[in-house]
Amino acid sequence: MARPLISYYGDDLTGSTDVMEALALNGISTVLFLGIPSIDLLERFKDCQAIGIAGTSRSQTPEWMEDHLAPAIEWLHGLKAEICHYKVCSTFDSSPRIGNIGKAIEIGKRIFAQSCVPVIVGAPQLRRYTAFGHLFAAYQGTVFRIDRHPVMSRHPVTPMDEADLTVHLSRQTNLPVRLVDLVTLLGEDADSLIAAHETTSGVSLIDVDGDLSQRAAGRHLWQLRRNGGLFVAGSSGVEYALISAWRSEGVLGAPPNFAFPGKVDRLAVVSGSVSPTTERQIRRASAGGFNTVDLDPLQLIGENTNQAVNDAVKAGCVSLNAGRSVILHTALGPSADRGADIDHIAGARHRLGQVLGTILRRLVEEQKLERVVIAGGDTSSHALQELHTEALTTLLPLPQTPGSPLCIAHGPYGPTNGLQIALKGGQIGADDYFAQIQDGRGA
Repeated sequence: MARPLISYYGDDLTGSTDVMEALALNGISTVLFLGIPSIDLLERFKDCQAIGIAGTSRSQTPEWMEDHLAPAIEWLHGLKAEICHYKVCSTFDSSPRIGNIGKAIEIGKRIFAQSCVPVIVGAPQLRRYTAFGHLFAAYQGTVFRIDRHPVMSRHPVTPMDEADLTVHLSRQTNLPVRLVDLVTLLGEDADSLIAAHETTSGVSLIDVDGDLSQRAAGRHLWQLRRNGGLFVAGSSGVEYALISAWRSEGVLGAPPNFAFPGKVDRLAVVSGSVSPTTERQIRRASAGGFNTVDLDPLQLIGENTNQAVNDAVKAGCVSLNAGRSVILHTALGPSADRGADIDHIAGARHRLGQVLGTILRRLVEEQKLERVVIAGGDTSSHALQELHTEALTTLLPLPQTPGSPLCIAHGPYGPTNGLQIALKGGQIGADDYFAQIQDGRGA
């Protein structure tokens, strides 16, 4: 196959589709695999300019990363793409034991035999900004420093208690973490100063707070690429920065036109999200005619899992048989979070995502559904495995609320091959997101 423009590993599924959407919107043909693909599967998508792997490293340990992430990065390295990106959430939530970004950087640095790994987190398109190393993120129309963010500072697994990303990242790696701040990035000596950063071993965090700094960051990344590919880390801000560089150099063609797929009569949603954003979306959908089913997460992963799954499927089918869309959820906002109880059971969060995936697969099988949604970043990563899906491509980007496009599933299993599926992170989407997906519209 031709040398790809970019390859990437997403640390969770919704973040991986976020990258796919950004690339597809700008005319870069992209396929997202759910693991290292077979030769035959890769051949089906040989003309794609961007190739991604959706992983689960955001919710895994450093030991898991050495065993599972390293082989995936090795495979991506073999593609010899111009840029190879380890994609993390734009809120950078992580810890030394869970989702350790520093460990992932160490793995990529080793495999690519690279002195320094550039990192970009700011993504103004997602209302994420970095200034002098500090991360800011919007919530409900207000921009918060990440350690004061109403949601991410209280994340149930990896709460963000430090806004200075050089400090936060230094807790996860012994590599030196240096900052390319806004003054340096936009200064007259930027090229020479950044080049000096990149020839010294460590990590180089590049500020992005708006269009001007994003274009400068993208230009520098593109200039730094090497024959064997450049390994970088960060949010989808990496792609947004590179897109500006590619556009200025004539790499990109005309943006494609995505046709609206139209409305489906019934939509099924499974949600493991405890986010207040998802809570508002569920309440809005319920007020608009969706049925909702409250699932007890402890029953789903308890001794009587099979019965709990059967009961959930039966409840979902009652709504769908009546012609009503349905949302099956394990929590309605932070006040209903059972995370403390769930965490007393080893591997329970992963198992819960898998069980929700099983419920959704059975609803697709029994109801012959054409379109579904999985809500929750960690939930999506584990649930999609149960749908026997091997790859995703973009059907409908949602540029008004980027990060949760409608996708097409590809795989060997008939009922889910060609399934239209949206994978929504907890913080992503407008309040009418579920109706938007059912209607198959862009806004």
